[in-house]
Amino acid sequence: MRLFKLTLSTIFRRKSWAISALLVLVFPFVLPYLSSGAENPVLFEPALAQAAWSMAWLSTIFWGFFAAAKAGDANARSGLGEYFLTTGVSATRQLLEIWAAVTTFVAPLGLAAALVCIFAASPSLADERIMWINANLQYALLFALVVAPLIALAVAVSSRFGSLTGFLTSAGLTVYGLYGVGYMKMLLSVESSPLMTWLWSVSPHYHFADPTERLRYKLGAIDGGQFPLLLAYFAGILLLYVAISRLLFRTKVTA
Repeated sequence: MRLFKLTLSTIFRRKSWAISALLVLVFPFVLPYLSSGAENPVLFEPALAQAAWSMAWLSTIFWGFFAAAKAGDANARSGLGEYFLTTGVSATRQLLEIWAAVTTFVAPLGLAAALVCIFAASPSLADERIMWINANLQYALLFALVVAPLIALAVAVSSRFGSLTGFLTSAGLTVYGLYGVGYMKMLLSVESSPLMTWLWSVSPHYHFADPTERLRYKLGAIDGGQFPLLLAYFAGILLLYVAISRLLFRTKVTA
């Protein structure tokens, strides 16, 4: 696990992870005061919850995927990948170790957002509080399941096409899955076409892993019959992205 430790220590020494931690753990308490959320005490806790999860997603998109892309690109361009090949570390294992190191920093962002919501924004009623806690823990798990394959994809694409391409690939897929598919659905309701319908159906529906609407309106935890289906859906995307990532990943830059 030498590559894992090296990547882990490199990310840690850059200190940029601290900015993401600050955004998720501190900014949610500040942002409601910069909007109308603080004018009505009833709106403060939903606004705090929305801010916490928004910061988790934004930190992942703009820092997590960038860190993953930079690690994949550096492994190929610096000669590290070729060196570890000579020591018996296969390309698959290199991808796995880089992925594990970046995920160690990124995946906890979802848990941090959930803990902020649980300890700072839980409803006062006992029944609502239990549903609130369950919902946040569910979405922390969905968050990790969504970002994990996107991190692998950023590492793999950047190792072949450069860090900028790797970052834009994962960031673009995430933004599209969170927001773009919603706009596409609106267009389909106005004027549908077989091509757009097919594109919408095969798109990654990451908005299912965004809890802001459910928390804002206190809709409770995801139903026990639906949650396993969501896990299976995102697990399928994970397997697809892992396969694509392994095909794209390379350990050295070719001439």
